[in-house]
Amino acid sequence: METPLIEFRNVSKRFGDRTILDNVNAKIYEGDVTTIIGKSGGGKSVFLKHIIGLLSPTEGNILFRGRSVDKMSKREWEAFRSQFSYCFQNNALFDSLTVFENIALPLQQTTKLSKKEIHSRVMDKVDQLDLSEVPHKYPSQLSGGMQKRVALARALVTDPSIVFFDEPSTGQDPIRKNAILSLIVQNQKKFGFTTIMISHDVPDVFFISDRILVLYEKQIVFQGTYHELDQFEHPMVDEFVKSLEGIWDELTGLRSKNSFMKLYEDVREKARHESIIVATFALDDMDRLSEELGYTQAQGIMQGLGECVNRHFGDAGISTRIARNQIATILQCPDLSKAELVLDDFARKLQDKELDDIEGDGHTETDSLRFHSFSVSVGLAEANAGEDIQVAAKRAGSRTKRVMMSMLKGLSKP
Repeated sequence: METPLIEFRNVSKRFGDRTILDNVNAKIYEGDVTTIIGKSGGGKSVFLKHIIGLLSPTEGNILFRGRSVDKMSKREWEAFRSQFSYCFQNNALFDSLTVFENIALPLQQTTKLSKKEIHSRVMDKVDQLDLSEVPHKYPSQLSGGMQKRVALARALVTDPSIVFFDEPSTGQDPIRKNAILSLIVQNQKKFGFTTIMISHDVPDVFFISDRILVLYEKQIVFQGTYHELDQFEHPMVDEFVKSLEGIWDELTGLRSKNSFMKLYEDVREKARHESIIVATFALDDMDRLSEELGYTQAQGIMQGLGECVNRHFGDAGISTRIARNQIATILQCPDLSKAELVLDDFARKLQDKELDDIEGDGHTETDSLRFHSFSVSVGLAEANAGEDIQVAAKRAGSRTKRVMMSMLKGLSKP
């Protein structure tokens, strides 16, 4: 059995008579994106501060790679902590430093890179997080959302092994929120660091999470995947998770997964002995698009795809986002042959530039323009009576046709 990177064993934390964590048991694995969710003021930040050594347990043990922190030498502990990087909820930016200087600070303090190398790495993160207009400005001159992006850029600039994020996308609009989450997960994939995140951005954060930990009533009551959380029966699921998720997905304007599943269960009940037609629409190679166009523009395309699906199938289907780049739709069609005709019509409209409303974003008359190609994979399958929607969607996703698209992207002149 794999040894957890970080493990809490019967950890409790009290401040005087007030108990914040009560006999907490939790496991975090190396290379995963682990998200911790829970009510505001429920102890999530206290949990995180125990991991990074800002707080010590009143009772219990914390282990790193199977070894108790209490038994580590000071040198071992400092070596382990040197792999950490942080992005806190209050951003912790220095008001007396510019944006560039704030982002560069970890490199100046912990590396021996030249000024030229530091400048290059800082500007790379500036570009990725859409901060190119503000490197010379001070934090007090920025909006709260932009300050959050500066803090995120600083957390990623050292290419750390373990990164802690405290509400990294809070206060952002749906496109930029998903752009920030995409930036986190794509960097995590590229460099292999372990991500530990606190977030309220349900369900967006679930799409990038390998594991979810739910802190409820001072204890970790759930550890597992998003799919397992959907199956988990606990008052917390209805009281907290589903209430946060709401009825609509903010990015695409489609049904939230929870709302979709209720309707899917109704459809499945009415068609007990009949198959249900499921279509999927996936934006291909989203990581490449994010790198070429920028994270915000890539999420804008995903938003546009959701709007197109909603326009085309709104009265004849039920749709939701089931992955970071994928939408599922239940079609009201009698059989696959009829559904194929419906999808062919949708594919033609996509190729006829139904995504035009987002294709011109980001350029002005003084910009140079470049064509970028991308594709949407359209899949179709029959869901058997009683079959889980994820299983049917996976089967539909394996039988796809590609709809090739192109768009103009403005590139600022040097």
